[in-house]
Amino acid sequence: MAGRALAASLALATLLSCAPETSTAGAAQSASLHVTLTPEKPGRETTLGLAFNVSAPDGQIPSPLTAITLRMPRNLGIATSGLGTATCTPTRIETSGPGACPANSRMGAGHARVRFQVGPQQFSEDAQISVLAGPEQEGHIRMLVTATGETPVAARILISTVLSAGQLQITVPLVPSLPEGGDIAVVAVNATLGGKLTYKETRHGHTVSYHPRGITLPNSCPRGGYAFTATFSFLDASHSNARSAVPCPRRRHG
Repeated sequence: MAGRALAASLALATLLSCAPETSTAGAAQSASLHVTLTPEKPGRETTLGLAFNVSAPDGQIPSPLTAITLRMPRNLGIATSGLGTATCTPTRIETSGPGACPANSRMGAGHARVRFQVGPQQFSEDAQISVLAGPEQEGHIRMLVTATGETPVAARILISTVLSAGQLQITVPLVPSLPEGGDIAVVAVNATLGGKLTYKETRHGHTVSYHPRGITLPNSCPRGGYAFTATFSFLDASHSNARSAVPCPRRRHG
């Protein structure tokens, strides 16, 4: 399933807590976006946090997500960060799982929540996700996102996305749930790039561990802060736009 993209793999994973309800799927939905930069100081290394939520009226299940276009500041230093100094291949992940990938290919992690319906009942389930560096694609950063479901749906999902010109184009595959059930709907994703990662390198013949350099912010904060926008597309042909801006740090006086 490689060559799909970011958000669906975030969505489908280790399915856990089932909460039955009753309602009808396929309502009009809306999405929200929340971005963090920790710390948000210009010229400093930072951890990028991306979170979104999808909701429908009256507790109904949203239409399945099919695509996301995420736009971010072009001078955000993802390409020049110390993340992803090694790469992993889709074949290795599909054969042995993300644990078989080099430690230095890990770029981030997160979790997601999905919902689906079987007959009159709704089920809500959680997922753990990993973000890994894949082989470059035409000079652009390629990120592989993988998730493994265990119960009640046992599956490993692998999807790929390429960062180019401050934009991620994400195609979300439709994922069936249980027999007689509807497709899985992504309702929440929370992931980070950077953060508490441990890499390894050889120094003077010895292998040592270190924390990789994170994403570097531009030396000056743009007016209005660091702006991110996203367009979400759904199976019912509807769309939802969302925006999030990380404000510039306040200047200290005196």
